[in-house]
Amino acid sequence: MPPDRVKLATSRMQPWNARHDDSAKMSYDIIGRRGYWEATLEDAQAANAHEHSLGILAALKAYPLAVAWSLVISMSIIMEGYDTALIGSLYAYPGYARRFGSLDSLTEKYQIPAKWQSAMGSGPQAGAIIGALLNGYLVQRLGYRSAFALGVGLMAVFAFVSFFGMTVELQAVGQVLCGVPWGIFATIGPAYASEVCPLPLRAYLTAYTNMCFATGQLIGAGVLQSFINRRDDWSWRIPFAIQWIWIPFLFIACIFMPESPWYLVRQGRFVEAEQIVRSLMIESERVQARPLVALMVHTNDLERDITEGTSYLDCYKSTDLRRTEIACISFVGQVTCGAPFAYSATYFFQQAGLSSKDSYKLNLGGTGIALCGTVGSWFLMKQLDRRTLYITGMSLMSLWLLIIGCLAIDKKHPNIKWVQSCLCIIWLLTFSLTIGPVGWTIPAEVSSTRLRSKTVVLARSSYYLAQIAANVIQPYMMNPLAWNWKGKTGFFWFTFASLTALWAFFRLPETKGRNNDELDVMFHAKLKTRKFKKYTTNVYGNYGDRIREV
Repeated sequence: MPPDRVKLATSRMQPWNARHDDSAKMSYDIIGRRGYWEATLEDAQAANAHEHSLGILAALKAYPLAVAWSLVISMSIIMEGYDTALIGSLYAYPGYARRFGSLDSLTEKYQIPAKWQSAMGSGPQAGAIIGALLNGYLVQRLGYRSAFALGVGLMAVFAFVSFFGMTVELQAVGQVLCGVPWGIFATIGPAYASEVCPLPLRAYLTAYTNMCFATGQLIGAGVLQSFINRRDDWSWRIPFAIQWIWIPFLFIACIFMPESPWYLVRQGRFVEAEQIVRSLMIESERVQARPLVALMVHTNDLERDITEGTSYLDCYKSTDLRRTEIACISFVGQVTCGAPFAYSATYFFQQAGLSSKDSYKLNLGGTGIALCGTVGSWFLMKQLDRRTLYITGMSLMSLWLLIIGCLAIDKKHPNIKWVQSCLCIIWLLTFSLTIGPVGWTIPAEVSSTRLRSKTVVLARSSYYLAQIAANVIQPYMMNPLAWNWKGKTGFFWFTFASLTALWAFFRLPETKGRNNDELDVMFHAKLKTRKFKKYTTNVYGNYGDRIREV
């Protein structure tokens, strides 16, 4: 075994149970790339207890730089939210529709054909799948810092295609290319936040990625509203150019961002991992740096006993298959809840009979409410369980979609379009309070640390695949030149949202307040879904004593 790998004081050839029977005497005796490093299993146990004892305010005070860097890296997702709002709303944008669409003789308005709406709507997700899978490989081999730097570089280059593309074909190509760095950013954000922040803050800082997504959408809606009266090509080229504003700040972040200590532990670089952890703490908290790294080593060792591999295929083996299922479907729920319908609200508002100006104003207000809802979700996550939030949110959104569909049956009353539009706004608020942030939190929490980046990649890729299918179908449902379902589209998404709520009731376990090694043991014990909340674990004792009901 190379000198930069783990060397335990007790033999790794012993069975998992036997090696932990005398846990108080077991120690980690390691020669890393930058010197000698030693810690006991008692240190790991003390770090676990310390993380559980920290409150939210205490954790914020103790780990200010960890919080700051998590916020900075997740801010890259603003770009994905911005472009998502941009593309979804540009279909109804007068200047964009005139350049890339054709005149509809029935409505006497310019319409982009449904097939090109599908191509531009699905293209970013296709590119994002490539970016996400690439990120899983890069993070394992090179770390988060190098993967993030590559994403920023690709974003700076690929934005030129959308800005200079003057044909609908080039616009579709530009969106595919821009999707590649989006996939990198979307999978780095929650995984990085989960690995640099202490237990009490992980849920909030992984959920913060949804706030960044909503912030991008709010900025996009505001930019589009600002240029709604322009009729030239700059009405849509300037919004595309605004993407470059983020690039210099993200390049600076690439230079100074600390590497994930979990990545360094997996590489056997324990001295460096401790240095990173110390740099993220305040002075008085740094006595906990070595125990925390010992906890990371112990968790990594525990997971290695359960599964040796770290490939994508290993995500589908043994107990990791269940964890991958939960991560993927909880993320896919952000699509099946009806997001393709509600997040193309501007186009829906216009098809319902509202003017372009009223549609964009209503959309701007909706994205503002969604941003406020994400902030409100932090308070809900403190009081309620992940499982409760997910099931409640999905059920409520199913109800709003059902009502929107029912209202579409009666087309005579002039105020129905306003009621439907308001229900879309209520849907956005419900999403931002529940499924939006929790959908980002669950994949990062439920995955094992050795497979975390790959599990998040698979979860986000599943989301993108579902989004591609939805983006192909959604324009046909709404476009007056195609199926022209209008509000009846709510019935379609009500079905999928209800099925997802049913899945969550039977398959989604509670992960709130659980540390990485605790979840490892609980999944390895194959606990039933609804029993996760009722069990406590002792991951430092004999295997038979590690889990019991309270």
